[in-house]
Amino acid sequence: MMKKNLFKTVLSVAMSLMLFITLLPLQAQGAALTPPKNEMRAAWIATVTNIDMKAGMNELQYTAWARQTLDHLKANKFNAVIYQVKPTNDALYPSKLAPWSSYITGGKQGKNPGYDPLLIMINEAHSRGMELHAWVNPYRVTMPGQSLESLASNNVARTNPNWVVKYGKQYYLNPGLPEVQNYFISTIEELVANYDIDAVHMDDYFYPYKIKNEAFPDQVTFEKYGTSFKKIEDWRRDNVTQLVKKINTTIKKTKAYVQFGISPFGVWRNKSMDPTGSDTRASVANYDDLYADTRQWIKDGSIDYITPQIYWSKTLSVAKYSTLLEWWSKEVHTYASEHPVNLYIGVADYKVGSDADKAWNNKMELPNQIIENRTNPIAAGQMHFSLRSIQKNILGYATILQQDLYNYHALTPATPWNNGDVPEMPTTVEVSKSADGMKLVILDQNKKQPRKYVIYRSEGNEVESYDTAKNIVGVVYNSDGNTIFVDKTADLEKRYTYGVTAVSATGVESIGTKLPNNSPTATKVMWGKTELKRGQIGKVTIMADTPLVKLESDGSLTTVRILNKGDEFRVYSYKEEQNGLYGLGGGSYVQKNIAKVKYETPSKAKLALLQ
Repeated sequence: MMKKNLFKTVLSVAMSLMLFITLLPLQAQGAALTPPKNEMRAAWIATVTNIDMKAGMNELQYTAWARQTLDHLKANKFNAVIYQVKPTNDALYPSKLAPWSSYITGGKQGKNPGYDPLLIMINEAHSRGMELHAWVNPYRVTMPGQSLESLASNNVARTNPNWVVKYGKQYYLNPGLPEVQNYFISTIEELVANYDIDAVHMDDYFYPYKIKNEAFPDQVTFEKYGTSFKKIEDWRRDNVTQLVKKINTTIKKTKAYVQFGISPFGVWRNKSMDPTGSDTRASVANYDDLYADTRQWIKDGSIDYITPQIYWSKTLSVAKYSTLLEWWSKEVHTYASEHPVNLYIGVADYKVGSDADKAWNNKMELPNQIIENRTNPIAAGQMHFSLRSIQKNILGYATILQQDLYNYHALTPATPWNNGDVPEMPTTVEVSKSADGMKLVILDQNKKQPRKYVIYRSEGNEVESYDTAKNIVGVVYNSDGNTIFVDKTADLEKRYTYGVTAVSATGVESIGTKLPNNSPTATKVMWGKTELKRGQIGKVTIMADTPLVKLESDGSLTTVRILNKGDEFRVYSYKEEQNGLYGLGGGSYVQKNIAKVKYETPSKAKLALLQ
């Protein structure tokens, strides 16, 4: 478990720096803001009522659609998809617990399409280095006007009609019944156990949005199961809180690295209802209307990420984007006591150019929201609703994202509290020219295999930096220790240096970088009697006092400090001899004639005093 005081210290520094950042026009921001190396860039793919996916495709058609969809997202530097696999107590995969969704076949619920849509989407996403988060809805049984008789005969809403309540024109599983909670938990266990997903994702639909002058029909259930609560509202909130806890526990018991994230409505409570609420006047609140106590989930550590749907413009007086971004940032920073919780923002692509709020007629509204996310020290990316809006690209807003904001690759943020172990570098990397580009073959014989690899590239004789998104050319999922990545963007007439890092299932990146064995720049450098290999990570212990200097951006050498005997620092990768120094990566250099040093291999490397 990550220590909270260390986490808060880091964030406090970040927040202090935040005070000096000024909101600027996009062009100036582009120059001022470094493209983030780690940033969630996800697209929701909604299947309910076939919002983003048409029904009736056969396997070849569906596969072609999935490939075309993911190719488009990857070209626009998205790194994750949120794919809706349980829209209405059904499934877009073969399940023993839920019937086939009608949204895949276009026919009656329960009809088998003859293929596995989820498996295809996972494989296609992973083959492009993209995460897949499986999006599920816990209680919704039907859409408005749909009858129970239209459901498959094996739908639990029909086999257990006493689990079902009708509210408005829809049917729901009763959230207060222990049997309902247990059933839904079992569907999550089946999903996580059977599929190589990266996360389970839920949206804002818990208890349904309130209907004026109609009470949700759970009074009898409350009288039976809510005897320890004075108010039915508190009992409802506890039902949701307990479900969230149980889902997370089930996921982690099944596969500890799989994340659990929720995307709630954008307002927890208005300030008028709670002095710690947001300075908004929203007509709906999570806490009071949907009985979703997002603060409690954060406190409990029941989620790995939270993505509030801040679907309003920066100028809407009743719920300003900036006000809510600041509020949610403070919320996560203040209440994430069990472990950090990654904060992503749900953004309203569907409103661009088509909303009553005229601010959305400005093609810069959504790009400016992303810029503001990046200046916020807590927000770590965004999720876009939804796919079809990205594809339509109304007003050209998505082109702005692609050209100015998503113009470099980014890694998805890590969840080291689920497992902070640093993966080993791959065993060997070979690079060669191919018809499609530069081909890298990554062989990994480590006992504990990473989940992904990150491919870095620079022109010339070395990778300039592993800390910038500008040098990332791709992410590839590990293929049983024998992984191939083809850099299709490479100019075969140019000379490149590649570096490969390993990434664990929780997103922790290896400290060291493996360079191709057949790299033209691989030469032999001796560190005393020890050969120091390019790209090898290790620990150097100073056995005698020696000056350490840093290479500044203007090319001059400036002494930083004197290392004392026994001090340690990490070796990233050596550079060519320069001005009588050996470069050790990260801008650090040590005099070449120092013989009294101790070098340890990567497996013994520890965190250093100097990063």
